[in-house]
Amino acid sequence: MSNVVLEKVSRNFGDFIAVNGIDLRVNEGEFVTLLGPSGCGKTTTLRMVAGLEQNTGGRISIGDRVVSDADRGLFVPAEHRALGMVFQSYAIWPHMTVFDNVAYPLRVRRTQRTEIRDRVLAALRLVEMEGYADRPAPALSGGQQQRVAIARALVFEPALLLLDEPLSNLDARLRAQMGSEFRLLQKRLGITSLYVTHDQEEAMALSDRVVVMQAGRVLQIGAPEEIYQRPHSAAVASFFGSPNLLPATVVDCVRVGDGEFEVSVRGAWEGACRAGAALAAGSSVFVMVRPENIRLVDDKRGTGEGGAVLSGRVVQSSFHGARRAVTIEVNGNAIRAEIPALTPISERMSVTVDERAAWALAS
Repeated sequence: MSNVVLEKVSRNFGDFIAVNGIDLRVNEGEFVTLLGPSGCGKTTTLRMVAGLEQNTGGRISIGDRVVSDADRGLFVPAEHRALGMVFQSYAIWPHMTVFDNVAYPLRVRRTQRTEIRDRVLAALRLVEMEGYADRPAPALSGGQQQRVAIARALVFEPALLLLDEPLSNLDARLRAQMGSEFRLLQKRLGITSLYVTHDQEEAMALSDRVVVMQAGRVLQIGAPEEIYQRPHSAAVASFFGSPNLLPATVVDCVRVGDGEFEVSVRGAWEGACRAGAALAAGSSVFVMVRPENIRLVDDKRGTGEGGAVLSGRVVQSSFHGARRAVTIEVNGNAIRAEIPALTPISERMSVTVDERAAWALAS
């Protein structure tokens, strides 16, 4: 295993800055995901770590070895970086059997034939594909090809595993299944992994930490739950799901714990919420309220425990199986809620939410 360190790493293509001075450390055995929309620089960052792109600024280290330093003109080619990579297309060679596909990295390293057989079968056993060793690669399903690609990346015991949207070509059910299987395998082997995806749910389900990127820059790094519930900015908040971002003005702000403040606001959202930094009275904020954290109560039956923050008119309701999506108009503002499907809906509802689930962000 090895850690990975990026220090002020940049990549320019002429006048276009694809990656702009990012800093990142991936610890040994950690699973870190680069997450962001198309064109944000996540794949370019992964390719620079792999040695498939040369950084035009900064330094990249794998373990205790510097593999690229723009200032010194140092660049170690991909084949000498002792890492495995799984591509979006899997890059499975159709003219080879499963065994030969997995054996390829060992053969180019001139490994002994008996050792090749033992290591290939061991790698296929890890991904539960040992029974397919002699099968032609084109005869495999998408999920099976993905397993072969992972086995090929692991067969020479790389110090680091890089994965570029390896699940995006699978259907939703298989994507979830293969993601869970790969995460269990990664934990069992303890291999350091850097993963690229644009799928927010995938990133949250698989990662120890998520790196949110936009326009070549890192917006926030943290555990999935931290980034989802406590984003640093409206841009990060908006990238995960469809949160309500309601404009308001700060009335009061009091520290309630280490790095957390209780804020009283008025505006499109009124009442108490939390924040990650002190906010001055009179300053403008957005209050982020996740739809799934909202509880709706019929105005005629009272607000119930916790009290109503706001009351409004239901303007839309749609059934989504286990959940129902409801839009409530409150003083000209639309607030979206996701509630259990069997919750009774009336014309007017009160919006109730725990203050810890309402998060203030500087506007």
